[in-house]
Formats: sequence, structure tokens, C-alpha cells
Amino acid sequence: MGTLGWLLDAQVHIAGSPVLVREIVGNAFGLVSALLGLRRLVWAWPVGMIGNALLLTVFLGGVFATPQAHDLYGQAGRQVFFFAVSVYGWWRWRRNRRTDAGHAAVLPRWATWRERLAMLLAAAVGTAAAYPVLAALGSWGPLPDAWILTGSLLATYGMARGWVEFWLVWIAVDAVGVPLLLRGGFYPSAAMYLIYGALCAWGFAAWWRTSRVTGPAKPRTPIYTEAVA
Repeated sequence: MGTLGWLLDAQVHIAGSPVLVREIVGNAFGLVSALLGLRRLVWAWPVGMIGNALLLTVFLGGVFATPQAHDLYGQAGRQVFFFAVSVYGWWRWRRNRRTDAGHAAVLPRWATWRERLAMLLAAAVGTAAAYPVLAALGSWGPLPDAWILTGSLLATYGMARGWVEFWLVWIAVDAVGVPLLLRGGFYPSAAMYLIYGALCAWGFAAWWRTSRVTGPAKPRTPIYTEAVA
């Protein structure tokens, strides 16, 4: 309980403002998860799930003590959905890892036009549906929070499917998330979004190059082999 209590309560001061250690640690796990995802390694998913659990406690200030005065229910909710989608991604990457792909767990490919249209519709419907819910809950900045929630889920699902475009969705999420988190005083998370934005540009270029080398995948008739993470 000593270590857990310290993790829940420990704070540092950045630019004169108190910041939770668990926010820093949770974002560190998120960054490592992104790096592993860029390398297409299965461990990206469980590492990210640890970060999700920590960050859930950060954005639910009404339940867990936080120095910020704002509750971002969209940010908190996405950690729960992240965890659930990550279970799917972990399962899919383990199952989809092919012997001719070396240690990589997925072969990047561009989404089809039908899949892109489905993503755009899901983005519009998801944001429109999440906004009134977050506003009713009293979430701070409900409209950008709604897009961050929806876009994050779409990006995570796209990563699980191996779509190159998922990096672009993350960049769009980061562009909205940085100013929102800065205004709310969530400085480590805002810094993480900035770093992640640069990482997403790198990841997009890397997955694009890989998709050109491996050639177009056939999403409707994949060849699966069981592999151990």
C-alpha cells in the first residue's frame, strides 16, 4: 500500500504548478506503447493498457484527488475504451503475426475507400453523439473532448487493423488535444501530445514505406498463424 499510496499522491511542480507523478508515468507508458506500435510489436498493447489505467485516475478528479480543477470525462472515458480496444488489438496482432514478417505483428496497408468512408462517418456520428453526453456530465471543453474521445478510438481501431491512415487520425487528435490540455493545466499530457504528434508523422512515413515494400494486403482473405507474444 506504501508504493500504491505514493503513486496516487506524489506530485512534482512544473512551472509553479503541481503535477501528478502518475500523469507523467501514465504518459510515459503511452509513449513507449507508441514506439512499440511504430515497430509493429505486440507488446505495444499491454504496455499501453497500463498507461490507460493510470491516466484514468488522472482525468477523474472527482473520484481521485488531482490538483486540476477540471474533469475531462471524454479523456477519462477514452482510457476505458482504449483498454477494451487494446484487448482486441492485442488478440488480433498476436493472431495476425506472420512468419514472413519477422518480428512484426501486422503488415501495414492503406484502408480501402469503403473503410475510409466508414471512418469519416464514425468520426462525425461519434463526435455528435459524445458531445451532448459530455456536456451533460459537465466535462470541461465538451466539443473538443468529444472529438478526442472519438478520434482516439478510431485511431486505435485503425492501428489494430494495420491501416496506414491511423497515424493521420492521431495527428488530428493531437492538434485538438494540445490546446485543450494546456488550458486545463494537464501539462505532462499536453507535452505528450506534442511529442506524440511528431512521432505520428514519423510512424506514418515508416508505415507508408513498409506498405509500398510489402505491396497491397488482402484484408478480406488474411492468412493467420498463431504466434506467442
